[in-house]
Amino acid sequence: DSDGLYLMEVDRVLRPGGYWVLSGPPVTSMVKAKNQKRSLQKEMEKLNDVFRRLCWEKIAERYPVVIWRKPSNHLQCIKRLKALKFPGRCSSGDPNAAWYKEMEPCITPLLNVNDTHIRVLRNWPERLNHVPERHGVTISRFKADTNLWQRIVVYYDTKLKFLSNGKYRNIMDMNSGLGGFAAALIKYPMWVMNVVPFDLKPNTLGVVFDRGLIGTYMNWCEAFSTYPRTYDLIHANGLFSLYLDKCDIVDILLEMQRILRPEGAVIIRDGFDVLMKVKAITNQMRWNGTMYSEADNSFDHGTILIVDNSFK
Repeated sequence: DSDGLYLMEVDRVLRPGGYWVLSGPPVTSMVKAKNQKRSLQKEMEKLNDVFRRLCWEKIAERYPVVIWRKPSNHLQCIKRLKALKFPGRCSSGDPNAAWYKEMEPCITPLLNVNDTHIRVLRNWPERLNHVPERHGVTISRFKADTNLWQRIVVYYDTKLKFLSNGKYRNIMDMNSGLGGFAAALIKYPMWVMNVVPFDLKPNTLGVVFDRGLIGTYMNWCEAFSTYPRTYDLIHANGLFSLYLDKCDIVDILLEMQRILRPEGAVIIRDGFDVLMKVKAITNQMRWNGTMYSEADNSFDHGTILIVDNSFK
């Protein structure tokens, strides 16, 4: 359907050399619905045709699973793309732009095989702390960020005692940067949703995924697409300074309250003046918050507000 538009979007978000596994209709239906076998075969043929146009390779097929692989580069199929004419290669725009952007009937071009950030990634867990080969990420910046967050997380643990006892499992980092906070938590029994503001420059979501972490774009002037009480702990580093001139911080705090589970915790790192405004609002929300200075811990000259609603 839609001339393969949805599969072109899958192609856009899938890493070069990555795999797409189909374990549903029409594959699973062909055995069960024998009276519809001919129509299901036609549907499967259409699917295979789209993947041929995308230059994907079918590498395995055995009921109830079919597996395709995306090419690592387009060197071998440029002629085929020209002959087929559709879908054409996306010719303009930023392939990383995905916030309120309509899907396009085109193939996102793979970079030259010599470009750095399409090289094979290190195996897990080595890739977590390996410097991503992306524009704007220097070795010194990456290592400094990684070391800083390791020390900050140790400090957080002295105040919340949350790392090893399993109390907080679902974590959100509202302004994740290079993913250092999540990386520092990797040895603990928790997972982190890394959120990158959609208009942040430079865009660091690619770095998050290069490290083997999970993440998404977001505009915090809007509601996050999840149900209430999703997260056990929410972390906001420099977020309110970023949004002071964009929307009312009250709305952001109310959205945090919506997605935070009862008796959950919040950690907010920001400038002192900004946190004073935030603290005044959280007091009215009846959050049990305490402010701490970072100056004594050699992190920077910021301030931390820790809200632990498990104590009343």
